[in-house]
Amino acid sequence: MTSTPYPSPQADFVSNTRIFYDAIAEDYAEMFAGKHTANPLDRALLAGFAELVTRGGGGEMADLGCGPGRVTAYLASLGLSVFGLDLSEPMLTIARRENPGLRFRQGSMLELDLPDGELAAAVSWYSSIHTPVDQLPSLFREFHRVLAPGAHLLLAFQAGDQPLTLNQPFGHPVTLDFERRDPERMAELLESAGFTLRLRTLRAPDEELGDTAPQAFLIGRKGVGAAGG
Repeated sequence: MTSTPYPSPQADFVSNTRIFYDAIAEDYAEMFAGKHTANPLDRALLAGFAELVTRGGGGEMADLGCGPGRVTAYLASLGLSVFGLDLSEPMLTIARRENPGLRFRQGSMLELDLPDGELAAAVSWYSSIHTPVDQLPSLFREFHRVLAPGAHLLLAFQAGDQPLTLNQPFGHPVTLDFERRDPERMAELLESAGFTLRLRTLRAPDEELGDTAPQAFLIGRKGVGAAGG
């Protein structure tokens, strides 16, 4: 049986990310079972975001980079019409297995197969952390494109300036960098993509959950008069 090779540093980062999560999907889902929304402050933030979506009239929203679908399921439990999207088909297999009533699809956040202005809201819950910094403007413009005027985006990531590199997690022959970001710079990039910042907050690491860095959260809103692109 041939093992999955290390992703080459020169290879496309989207392929690297897919290979990594394809390899570790089952182990990742088991290790982090119940942890995606275990922090009460994170749950409160998601609940507040859900209320923003509902007050805006509701509609279909996306959990972009949903992994095994735990945040997707939590958003659905708050009454939102939500589907999950992820690069990794093995991750989506877990998401569908655990949440047979919810919708999940495979795809890249950088090239969303959605019309302009299609979504009432979007969440990127620690899913932009593998995107190189020079690709973030393109990513945020794509988020902006698929959101309806007045719609909100919630972005979660780890704060810091040094990446965490995971090498051979769970014994699998794969490696990937988990980028930590400067919240001020991320806010500037969202604003440059056309979002108005509604919230910027930082919470301390939750030691019980194994956090190794502060957790950053931004909420941006697409202008009411903004076009799709």
